[in-house]
Amino acid sequence: KDDRSKLYPRCGKLHPDGLAALARADDYDQVRAVAEYYAEYKPLFEGAGNNPGDKTLEDKFFEHEVELNVNAFMQQFHFGVFYAYIKLKEQECRNIVWIAECVAQRHRTKIDNYIPIL
Repeated sequence: KDDRSKLYPRCGKLHPDGLAALARADDYDQVRAVAEYYAEYKPLFEGAGNNPGDKTLEDKFFEHEVELNVNAFMQQFHFGVFYAYIKLKEQECRNIVWIAECVAQRHRTKIDNYIPIL
């Protein structure tokens, strides 16, 4: 666990107490309990599950990333727009691969589970 704490950054909203609690966490429920103390991370864990039809935690993170990248276009005169454009294109490629895999594997019911780019 000491090695794990050395990998965390020394900045951000979780520094220092949240990162120390994450270093002690051993399973998903403990990580979720740490995230509940921070308003920015709490919604990412709400509604995430492993049941069929539920969004996974990874999907929630991708949706949050898409939202941040779309919001980068709301301001002017910064270079973050170029980074956001590339990241949105990467998400678009992931969506195309997801749809192609669903068609190839004949899982037409899961075809709508891609991450929408608003």
